[in-house]
Amino acid sequence: MYGRVDLSVGKPMGTANKGMFNGSGSRLGMRGVEDLGGGLKAGFNFETGLDLDNGDALGSGGGFWGRAANLWLGGNWGTFKMGRTLTPSFYGVAVWELTGTANYSVIGNTYAFAGSGSRNNSQFSYKTPNFGGFNAELGYVLKADNGGNAKWDLNLIYANGPIGVGFSANKAKGQKVGYALGGKYNFGNFAVAASYNDAHKVRRGFGIGGTATFGAASLTLDLTRDTKNNLGKKYTNGVVEAKYALSKRTFVYGAYLRLDGENNYGIGVRHNF
Repeated sequence: MYGRVDLSVGKPMGTANKGMFNGSGSRLGMRGVEDLGGGLKAGFNFETGLDLDNGDALGSGGGFWGRAANLWLGGNWGTFKMGRTLTPSFYGVAVWELTGTANYSVIGNTYAFAGSGSRNNSQFSYKTPNFGGFNAELGYVLKADNGGNAKWDLNLIYANGPIGVGFSANKAKGQKVGYALGGKYNFGNFAVAASYNDAHKVRRGFGIGGTATFGAASLTLDLTRDTKNNLGKKYTNGVVEAKYALSKRTFVYGAYLRLDGENNYGIGVRHNF
């Protein structure tokens, strides 16, 4: 069993009200693995979101186990997974995104994850083994499980030492391809990242940012700039995040997100277990 508890005080996105709110996805999960012999393993993952304001479950777009409900088989040939899970596009972006894909991620809020949500229902996926830092994952959702529109979703990742590069792409029937290409480089106490994102031709633009870490403290600035926005004017969005680690599993943070002309902010505590 594992989980996260995260509460903030401030102004969350999509509301004019100030108060207490869930910071970055409080959750409770269960996962397990069985060794089937010959290098073959079977596993599962169930995960539900939690609303710490009142104790309710948060489905993250699904039911009670809305964050994860899947089964997998794996070996030295790779991993085959079925069920509700984070998408290959999400994992491709997570390689280089600077806030750890927090709820206040400027990339995630501006362009989503290659223009798509972070989870797919009823997904079949195959992930390759790691070849010197390279791996890839391909997911597919049958049309009967996606409102009559079959969907594919993929990533290509290189993560080795200080370098992380990820390419994500996805497409449902009747939709343009959405994609994102980004990279991150860590050097000493600093990390820099840059990306280009296309949300199915509806909105596209680039991102650039950096993180400075000094002991238990870190400061992140991440910016996006639209080069096209069919939904309205072109925006420059940004997030500033400050963290201070109280332990390996607990930290306090403050974040300010400027998103499409709206100010959002919060100060909170996050504990992982």
